[in-house]
Amino acid sequence: MASEKKTYDFLIAGVPYKLKTSHDDATVQELVEFVNNKMNQAMGVTKYGSFQNAAVLTALNVAEELILLKRKAHRELEKIEEKALKLSIDLENSKHNRTV
Repeated sequence: MASEKKTYDFLIAGVPYKLKTSHDDATVQELVEFVNNKMNQAMGVTKYGSFQNAAVLTALNVAEELILLKRKAHRELEKIEEKALKLSIDLENSKHNRTV
């Protein structure tokens, strides 16, 4: 059963947008605040406050965060998989040692 979608009106860097989503109000608010904060930061460092340049800079900053988080999650997953494999081998060895 698909969640019902709701339309939200919000501003990013003073520009109005509409978003139709099945996310709850708190999630939408968090997303809007996150992007708005990133855009405001980017607007402060772009030449002449160019909205287009700030949008690209914001996208690059968010992409960087996402990629770094994915890399970290992948490294953590590899560590967990190594530990699980070691535990599995240790368990098999202990079962084998009991039967001998």
